[in-house]
Amino acid sequence: MAFNYNFAILCSTLCSLLIMVNPIMGALVHQEPLVLKYHNGELLNGHHTVNLLWYGTFTSIQRSIIVDFINSLTSSKLDTLPSPATWWKTTENYKGLGSSALVVGKQILHQNYSLGKYLKNTHLIALASNLNGAASINVILTDKDVAVEGFCSRCGTHGSVRTGSNRTAFIWVGNSETQCPGQCAWPFHQPIYGPQGAPLVAPNGDVGVDGMVINLATLLAGTVTNPFNKGYFQGPVTAPSYEAVSACAGIFGSGAYPGYPGRVIVDKINGASYNAHGVNGRKYLLPAMWDPQSSACKTLV
Repeated sequence: MAFNYNFAILCSTLCSLLIMVNPIMGALVHQEPLVLKYHNGELLNGHHTVNLLWYGTFTSIQRSIIVDFINSLTSSKLDTLPSPATWWKTTENYKGLGSSALVVGKQILHQNYSLGKYLKNTHLIALASNLNGAASINVILTDKDVAVEGFCSRCGTHGSVRTGSNRTAFIWVGNSETQCPGQCAWPFHQPIYGPQGAPLVAPNGDVGVDGMVINLATLLAGTVTNPFNKGYFQGPVTAPSYEAVSACAGIFGSGAYPGYPGRVIVDKINGASYNAHGVNGRKYLLPAMWDPQSSACKTLV
């Protein structure tokens, strides 16, 4: 079995701060266009099953927040806009990708911490390999009490595992409610560096899981547009610097700038911030995605 890591998503706060202090990266916030180069590799077209492995003691409500989000990405039953499906449709603008439909497949609960509460990269690979299946994306989700190698310097990662002639994409995302929420759950938590604006109210009332949705959305878009490190990205093949959503780090609505996520929708009843309506009445805050048609970061609001 062979594997490779394509891309690790750094925290939105850190990336925003880098934009603030680096005038070249600062162009992302202003007008100079960013171009993600296509490296002529395979993209994840068509229908794909998203298998979920829950490592730790996630509650049923926490699991439903994420399951509803994934099912919202390609749902045809969303009448209230904008929606996660509206957001996901931008991936169709990537030449060679076309329609990419995602649906939740099997779910496995690892509530007994079978590999302990500290996971190395090799453990993530082993867990992802247990979910192998044709035309699938295997997602490992670790709970707030699980430490993962490199966590906090990265909020998640995506890559691929190969068993024989089969190659499968995988994603890891951690719950940062108690581990570095200032890096990985922003803008629902006070950032540890930079401008100290008031945090937004999480749309589903769970700072850690609503933060996971942001990072999972980022990595799902990166996976379908750059599954095996030969798709769309900027930077060297050995260390891509930007992908479809990470190119727009820290941007959630129009008018965003470092430390300010931009103008989003605020619920008049509970004050929660969001920009997308999902299935089962869910609301989500989704990051901007780079649109190859305009060479700019596209927001929902």
